[in-house]
Amino acid sequence: MRVEENKSLKNHNTFGIACNARYFVSVETIDELKQALSEKPSKELFILGGGSNMLLTGDLDAYVLHINLKGIEILKETKTEVWVKAMAGENWHEFVQYCIANDLGGLENLSLIPGNVGTAPIQNIGAYGVELKDTFVSCNTVEIETLKEREFTKAECDFEYRNSIFKNEAKGKYIITSVTFRLTKKNHKTSISYGDIQKILADKNIETPSIKDISEAVIAIRQSKLPDPKVLGNSGSFFKNPVVDAETFQEFRRNFPEAPFYEVSPTEFKIPAGWLIEKAGFKGQRFGDAGVHKNQALVLVNYGNATGKEIWQLAMEIQKKVKEMTGIYIEPEVNVF
Repeated sequence: MRVEENKSLKNHNTFGIACNARYFVSVETIDELKQALSEKPSKELFILGGGSNMLLTGDLDAYVLHINLKGIEILKETKTEVWVKAMAGENWHEFVQYCIANDLGGLENLSLIPGNVGTAPIQNIGAYGVELKDTFVSCNTVEIETLKEREFTKAECDFEYRNSIFKNEAKGKYIITSVTFRLTKKNHKTSISYGDIQKILADKNIETPSIKDISEAVIAIRQSKLPDPKVLGNSGSFFKNPVVDAETFQEFRRNFPEAPFYEVSPTEFKIPAGWLIEKAGFKGQRFGDAGVHKNQALVLVNYGNATGKEIWQLAMEIQKKVKEMTGIYIEPEVNVF
């Protein structure tokens, strides 16, 4: 374990923002993690995973702790199910592909989501009708102040849409070291209700898709809409899809009857943030090296040398214009530092 000073974080955030960490250390074991926490040279601590769900708006005058714990383990299994534990530093998509290669169902709709396993529960990642909480069993953590290890059950995590206890009362108090999932070995309960998935399967004449078929369809959809962060800096969806009450929804529908929506409950409706941003005229627009992707308005991009502040300024301008035009506030999904 080696502590580096003034470490560049350009290759540690998927936006490719050029900024530095005052102190930086990468840990590969839980013992190293505890040692790094007990010997921290700065009061300010910044936990870094895959760098996929954050926007850095400047240098971090902090002790950046990179969680690089690796390993995948089968904890137990029955004839129909298996409990799989993945360490926090495992790349999320690679872990999903491991599950598919072993015919373990439940995560296929979450293929190609950027980031690492350890950060996935924090915002309860989701895509195409599936959320992490659907297969989540528990996660192991280390408490930052006491260095004690603690397990959080699914109930204790308080999962909601793109939310969990780790974004609220437990924020900044624990580091997730591993996550355990309950997956199916056969009779997989697949989710193919989204039109894009159905279209790809129909084009391939697949009537009874395997989890591999679904994963490949999701990958194709995401690659057609979302730029590869290694080619064009981005953090996936920058904004959450807003969920509004019935009164707000009815007013919105009167003004925009053509808008797509999803009924969450009889009193709550989800409106695609990408549609709102496109309606506000931002899709495909570029402002210096900061911009909105041409294929998916939810994605803000760095065309090369944009600063985090420039991307955040664009995000706030989008929020303002969408609110003025539609009366709806769109909230960032990305954490801004």
